[in-house]
Amino acid sequence: MAGRGCGCGPGPLNEDNARFLLLAALIVLYLLGGAAVFSALELAHERQAKQRWEERLANFSRRHNLSRDELRGFLRHYEEATEAGIRVANARPRWDFTGAFYFVGTVVSTIGFGMTTPATVGGKIFLIFYGLIGCASTILFFNLFLERLITVIAHVMRLCHQRQLRRQGALAPESPKNPGKHEVGGPAGWKPSVYYVMLILCTASLLISCCASAMYASIEGWSYFDALYFCFVAFSTIGFGDLVSSQNAQYNSQGLYRFANFAFILMGVCCIYSLFNVISVLIKQSVNWMLRKMGGGCRPQCQRRLLRSRRNVVMPGHVQNQCSISIEADRVTESDADGRRLSGEMISVKDFLAASKVSLAIQQEQLSETANGCPHQASTLCRDSEFSGGVGALAIMNNRLAETSEDR
Repeated sequence: MAGRGCGCGPGPLNEDNARFLLLAALIVLYLLGGAAVFSALELAHERQAKQRWEERLANFSRRHNLSRDELRGFLRHYEEATEAGIRVANARPRWDFTGAFYFVGTVVSTIGFGMTTPATVGGKIFLIFYGLIGCASTILFFNLFLERLITVIAHVMRLCHQRQLRRQGALAPESPKNPGKHEVGGPAGWKPSVYYVMLILCTASLLISCCASAMYASIEGWSYFDALYFCFVAFSTIGFGDLVSSQNAQYNSQGLYRFANFAFILMGVCCIYSLFNVISVLIKQSVNWMLRKMGGGCRPQCQRRLLRSRRNVVMPGHVQNQCSISIEADRVTESDADGRRLSGEMISVKDFLAASKVSLAIQQEQLSETANGCPHQASTLCRDSEFSGGVGALAIMNNRLAETSEDR
């Protein structure tokens, strides 16, 4: 990692690429470990179920004097009826308006239970375009929900933080002339800790899941554990389809139940989505910590090499402690004791490209801050505590939360 893994190294494996490759390797190892665990837990049960099925099939064909091929053909037709949703007399119609509305809800939320799928060519073509716009709009809605949820949590926690500071005498009463004054480390610029936000989201998700599980267990006839399992599969948009709510034709208080089912799924998906993004911040911290451990020796050498090799270069910013380039360019003065070129001299093409890069970075930063509604502040192009990019849920978490324990 040394040399090429440093953020200021000339090689293609900079810090962003190193983060990406390390995270990809960790995900592959996570998948391999999960496959090993599930194979150890489920393979024996699958073999036992297959053996029981073969014995029942042989006994049934022998008892009724049916050939195996005839019996398997009948079962194949039964499976086709199952996929069409017409095998059970008390099953709800899948393509009436309420069934279709339930289906499009699972499409745009990316749950996709698989109990209902389009069978016609026209339906499949329409699904492609409908899902493209619907899924994108729903992801935007989830990001906006996350932003407002974090804003509300941050506001409540900031009020508690201010009250605690006033109780300790560390915060003076707010002046009416300067109500919005930002102080370094003060409550105006204070951000809630990501750990507190994760605790709040975990509590909210668990509360919604427990209430929804109680409803599903009593109305659908599932066990409470199966209902809790369904809540996680549905709220996380995994959507296996082995358990699906609101599939019977008739329920007690049917309208109220279907509304409560829709409300629980909507709130659950929003909370679990937000929780996943908070957990992704913690995963990002772990990846950055591993990178610092793996390439810790590169940084001091990189700093010295940069300071020694770029004395006569128009620096786009003073070198930070992480070898990143600051957005604000240093000014080259007329007299420089270290031998820098005078401001009247012609700069090289490399210096011109570096200055153009800084200008482009400033414009991108201003556009990002305008979109997020926050004032312009000078910041570095890349930080050890962040992945690059200012779009999506991860950017929301970076802007709204304090990620380290020192920021609390």
